[in-house]
Amino acid sequence: MATFELYRRSTIGMCLTETLDEMVNSGTLSPELAIQVLVQFDKSMTEALESQVKNKVTIKGHLHTYRFCDNVWTFILQKATFKSDDNSETVDRVKIVACDSKLLTQ
Repeated sequence: MATFELYRRSTIGMCLTETLDEMVNSGTLSPELAIQVLVQFDKSMTEALESQVKNKVTIKGHLHTYRFCDNVWTFILQKATFKSDDNSETVDRVKIVACDSKLLTQ
């Protein structure tokens, strides 16, 4: 199963990467093992989001920028409102990165 490395730029992904870098630099972990951990992180995030997230959210806002490159959509919205069944939240600016999940199974 192929995976995208999108989740490495999330807060938890960046923290994991920083921690692995520190461990490699201190000699606690080999670079090869650190790469294996990141690959497993990519797979685990993809599987968790597919199987455990069931909520649907509606997003409305002003589309500031959009881009489609290498089968990945990037949207930057301003004054975006996220609505779910029981909650609504508005943010000044949000970046959404989306890719075709069918590409993960090729």
